[in-house]
Amino acid sequence: MSDLLRMTGMYSGMDTESIVSQLVQVKSQKVTKLKNEQTKLEWKQEAWQEMNKKLYSLYSSTLSDLRFSSAYKKKSTVSSDTTKATVVASESAVNGTQTLKIKHLAKSGYLTGAELKQKEVAETKDGVTKTKKVDWTTDDKLADIDSSMVGKKITISVGTGDEKKETSIEITEEMKISDFVGKLKEAGVNASFDTTNQRFFISSTSTGLKNEFSLSSDNLDSGDSVLKALGIDANATYADGAKCTRIAAQDAVIELNGAEFKSDTNTFSINGLTINAVGETEEEISIVTSTDYDGIYDTIKDFITEYNEIINEVNKKYNADSARKYDVLSDEEKEAMTDEQIENWEGKIKDSLLRKDNDLYAIMNALKSSMSEGVEVNGKTMYLFDFGVETLSYFEAEEDERNAYHILGDKEDDKVSGKDDKLKKAIASDPDTVAEFFSGLCKKMYTKLDDIMEMTDYRSIYKVYDDKRLKKEYDDYTKKIKEAEDKLNDYEDKWYDKFAAMEVALSKLQSNSNAVTSMLGGM
Repeated sequence: MSDLLRMTGMYSGMDTESIVSQLVQVKSQKVTKLKNEQTKLEWKQEAWQEMNKKLYSLYSSTLSDLRFSSAYKKKSTVSSDTTKATVVASESAVNGTQTLKIKHLAKSGYLTGAELKQKEVAETKDGVTKTKKVDWTTDDKLADIDSSMVGKKITISVGTGDEKKETSIEITEEMKISDFVGKLKEAGVNASFDTTNQRFFISSTSTGLKNEFSLSSDNLDSGDSVLKALGIDANATYADGAKCTRIAAQDAVIELNGAEFKSDTNTFSINGLTINAVGETEEEISIVTSTDYDGIYDTIKDFITEYNEIINEVNKKYNADSARKYDVLSDEEKEAMTDEQIENWEGKIKDSLLRKDNDLYAIMNALKSSMSEGVEVNGKTMYLFDFGVETLSYFEAEEDERNAYHILGDKEDDKVSGKDDKLKKAIASDPDTVAEFFSGLCKKMYTKLDDIMEMTDYRSIYKVYDDKRLKKEYDDYTKKIKEAEDKLNDYEDKWYDKFAAMEVALSKLQSNSNAVTSMLGGM
């Protein structure tokens, strides 16, 4: 609608606004229809985005893993003493019982500095100067601890062999305790100064000999080392019982089946086992590895559950009721309805947006055919029903759940819980065949979805619908709406111009009439 201020009906007494509104109604309805169609298209894009998100998750996460038989070769391991060691088995771990002895745990190197003597500070009160002792802070200078430190160096070595790193720290006149701590950290150790306990704490950044550190320094004028003055010389003797303690770093050492293994951490990866050493042992403990039948079952069940959720939703959207009688609500219509009524009305439209959609049909076909086709295992074609995984009969299943699969004997599925659990029996008797079958099935589904998600002129990569086409349609609607609104405004302006001209003519007529009346009245 034009933004011009219009003065209408002044002389004619006509409701020009209503008349023009009736005259332009057809063109106005066209604008409304285009906007409604664009809104529906926007909702359709959102519906596809949500569907694509679920299918891409199935494709990129679930199927991407389960198309390999190794995903089903799960192992479980039990340690006879979890206070000493915890163990996780990968699919390559060997079934059986093994013996483990933890001889040493990996440790970091630690240095706990000796408590520094308090500094003496002069204080003048009532003309009398006294000294008092106060604690050191991180803002104090090292030179205040001993002025002869200035110009001296501390050398810190981190690591061993070719990876050994040496750093020299020269003490300057302005260097604060906090600066010194920062230099230690830059050299490759953890360091801090505890103002409460008046001690330096230094440790290696990780466990094991390869992360061990050592300290050395120049001597002060007194002959003592700079390290001793700072309380970090573990070989020095301190007055007043102060003591610097040092714990050396060490590697973890275990014996597995009599063979010795070393690690700079307390975690070992050996022949499919990940062993986390927790405590040293005096006696051997046992590690028992076996096939994790429940883990394999749960993996397959989780896949079936995810598949069912998707195929049920696809069926529901494809077979949705038509919503031809439902148009997008206007603002005026919404004002006369409750929030629940609005939600239900718009829900009818949204639920029907993918009804009988060709792209959705292709997805449904790909999913269903992947599940129903056979998979060749060791020269024999096998199907899901061979493993007790079946759909319900037509009359047992809900309308939109007739393509969903159920694991017979599943205790959590009331519809089949009383039946023989063939899948568990198959896993227990021949887990390799189960793994080959389900990996083959998932590989087929992965490949079919991969084909659907190929990039085209209308579709981006990893999309199951023509997102590019929908975006172009949306942009086209934006153009059409703009053009239709411009035509509507022009059409309105034309009629308002005509009525304005009529008002001008009536104004002149009335003016002439008044003049004649005035002349006759004066005679």
